[in-house]
Amino acid sequence: MVLMSTTDADSRTELEAIKQVVARVEHSQNNELPADFVALFRADAVWTTGHGKRLFGRDAIATFTHQVLPGAMQNTKVTFEVEHVLFIRPDVAAVKVRQVYETPDGQDVGTPLFVMAKEGDQWLLTACQNTTVFNDE
Repeated sequence: MVLMSTTDADSRTELEAIKQVVARVEHSQNNELPADFVALFRADAVWTTGHGKRLFGRDAIATFTHQVLPGAMQNTKVTFEVEHVLFIRPDVAAVKVRQVYETPDGQDVGTPLFVMAKEGDQWLLTACQNTTVFNDE
């Protein structure tokens, strides 16, 4: 179930657009498409990986992603579920996501926070923090 901070029709439309960005993150990771993944970020984005690596700007995110994504998803599938969206402003949203990696060794659960900003008619990842969940209760 997705919770929103507002309930008007415009917010529902924006919620669907945000969910599409999250679905594109999932698709690009499962299909090892680093360029598609990187294209979802603003040029000045900040990304902190699940292991705490801090990346500043799309170029740094691209360099890192091109190093780790090819081959990273071998025998692995990830799913993303939008759990909560807080519209900070009509064009800025904090998006809480449940991320589950299915690996040969079992599940690896994460809980990313994606702050997204709307640029023109497109939502882009702006400031993101991934966190591993050690006890998924």
